[in-house]
Amino acid sequence: KFINVVVEISTNLSPEDLASVLIFIEKKLERKRNQKNEPRTCDIDIIDYNGKIINFSYKNLIFNVPHEKLIYRNFVLFPLFEIEKNWKHPLKKTKIQDLMGKLDNSSLYSIKQI
Repeated sequence: KFINVVVEISTNLSPEDLASVLIFIEKKLERKRNQKNEPRTCDIDIIDYNGKIINFSYKNLIFNVPHEKLIYRNFVLFPLFEIEKNWKHPLKKTKIQDLMGKLDNSSLYSIKQI
């Protein structure tokens, strides 16, 4: 079963140091990195970092903030809207409400709030 949680944190860590901490947490939760897009026990992403556009690699992993497919993912947009109703996509400069409005109808009904 897939459970998605979006949380807001405040940190003084650099994006690279934050990535290091997140990878450590994923390992503690027994995350395995085998094939791309396969089911995972845990997947922790950085959705936004102070509205900055950030691209870096860390331990052979590539980090792109914001994630290029963020605008198509209802399971990210809806919880993010609950946290930050005025959020704008840093690259596209598009309001989150407008991104949510562009989702196809089937994706609107496939998410449940718990």
